[in-house]
Order: sequence, then C-alpha cells, then structure tokens
Amino acid sequence: MHIAMLAPIAWRTPPRHYGPWENVASLLTEGLVSRGHDVTLFATADSQTRGRLHAVCPRGYEEDHALIPKVWECLHISELFEDTEAYDIIHNHFDFLPLTYTGLTTTPVLSTIHGFSSPGILPVYKKYNGNVFYVSISDADRSAALDYIKTIHHGVDIRQFDFQPAPDDDLLFFGRIHPDKGTREALEIARARGKRLILAGIIQDQDYFDRYIAPHIDNDKVAYVGSVGPRSRSRLLGKAFALLHPIRFDEPFGLSVIESMACGTPVIAFNRGSMPELIENGKNGFLVDNVEAAIEALAGIKEVDRTACRSHVEQHFTVERMVDDYISTYEVILRERSA
Repeated sequence: MHIAMLAPIAWRTPPRHYGPWENVASLLTEGLVSRGHDVTLFATADSQTRGRLHAVCPRGYEEDHALIPKVWECLHISELFEDTEAYDIIHNHFDFLPLTYTGLTTTPVLSTIHGFSSPGILPVYKKYNGNVFYVSISDADRSAALDYIKTIHHGVDIRQFDFQPAPDDDLLFFGRIHPDKGTREALEIARARGKRLILAGIIQDQDYFDRYIAPHIDNDKVAYVGSVGPRSRSRLLGKAFALLHPIRFDEPFGLSVIESMACGTPVIAFNRGSMPELIENGKNGFLVDNVEAAIEALAGIKEVDRTACRSHVEQHFTVERMVDDYISTYEVILRERSA
C-alpha cells in the first residue's frame, strides 16, 4: 500500500518539542513503514522519517517567522494534490484546507480531524462529507453534522516514556499556557495543597501568561521550564506526583494525559471532552468538575497504583494499536472504492 501522509507544517515532523498533530503524523508514518508499507511523508524539509520525505517548505513557520504561513500551506498542499495518482490513499492531518482540493482527485482521502478550532470551520467539513472519509480522535469530539468511518484514539510510543515507580512530590502542568488549558487553575490547586508546581509548555497567550502566571513564578513554589523535548518530557512526567489537567474547553484528545500515565503518573483532569475516554476515575487518576474537587482529589493520589497507569496505556493507547486501527480503516476504504 502506498500512502501519502500529509502533515502540518507549523513545526517539524516529528516536532522538536511542541507539535501534537505533527507528532501523531510521525508516529503513524514510522509505524506504517515498520509494517512494510510505502509511505511518502509530506512535511517540512527538516523533517525526519524512514519513509520518503517530500517537502517544499524549508522548516516550520512557527520556527521561522519569516515564512508566511498561507503561502507555504498552499505550496505544501498543492504539491501533493497535483500528483495523487501515485498513491493508493491520501491521509490528511492538515485540518480543513486540503479538503478543498479533494474534488481534483479520484484517490480516496482520509482526514483525521484533530479537533475543531471553531464551529466556523464546519461548513468546509460539511461540504466534503461523503466524499472524504473522516476519523475522529475521540467519541466526544464528533460533530452531529458529519459522518465518520471510525474513532481512532491516538497512541504513543511506549518506549519513549520511562516508568517511574517513585515520584517526587511536585505537581506538573504540561501543555499550552492558555486559558483553555487551565494554567491559572493549576496554580490554584497546587497553592491550596502547598505543593511545588512545574509548568511546561509553549506560551500561546502572552497576555494571559504575563497577567496570571508570570507573577507567581519564583523558581521555588512555581517554576516554568518552557517547552521541552522528548528526553526532558519523559523525566518531567515520570517524576511528577500528579499531572494537573484542569481544562476549560472540551479537549479533543489530550496526548499529555496518555504520556503522563505511560510514565506511571496519575492525572487529575476536569471532566470535559475526551477525558472520560482516557481516564478511569480512581484507577489511573481522577475526573473532577472544578478546582475545589481537584484539591480534594489530590489527597487520594497516593492510593493510585502507578503500575496500573502504565498498564492502561499498554492495553489501550500504544502506537501499535493506533497503526492497526488505521491499516484496517485504509483497507475498508479501498474495498469500498473498488466495489
């Protein structure tokens, strides 16, 4: 099977630190290649893959602000869709824009919807509903206006996450510094329990950071370590007493939740979006409704078996399971198109 994998170009694939969509595209590409499939990865020129790399954009536009995003997005997407006959299937990880090219090809297109940034993008998905095969990354992130071929939860490469049976006493916030992710709420939770909080992630809302987060950073009770790469990620997640995930939006998936549990670290998350699909309440973390409940749940973290957290990921959220699910979905699509 020859697959064209269309990754975003905001960051390198795989990303050096932040870039969840690029991360998933990379994990899937490498997993497919390891199974003997012929994969051409459309990504930035500095990307790394054991498949074939096809690139026109030199590097991620979030890493080089001299690059105009829309210019390079158009060049990147058209590079694939002007030569689709070589592929059995096109797998889009690039959100809605590539859908507008799909009328130009007879090659089937599968689009993984990594979340809806706004209800305002739905008209594009609705226009191509029935022509493009949609995969949701959680049942919670489905739109009633669309048809889906399958829900496929993300998987992680378990080898990248070292299990830590004996954590430190620190709490960890790992994600975008943004109101949606609840950074401010994480500070409240840690302060109420008198625990040190480590913040890791890109600053996506500078005003929010300056007003609500920066005044509390003292490198004693609150430390900000920036956006970290794979080596630091495993250590930070593994040594945390718990991961705080007090989201204020309906999270489509939440890779950091799975990555944390892969290291043995339980998660306290606000019960929104996909969280009930990832966390078994009381077994590998706690689902709570507000800051007060999160503060209370911290008292029960010591009772959570860290090996159970790791086992949950090994059973349900490995990259091998994700690759299996996508291969079976490709096969269904190809059978349907050839019928």
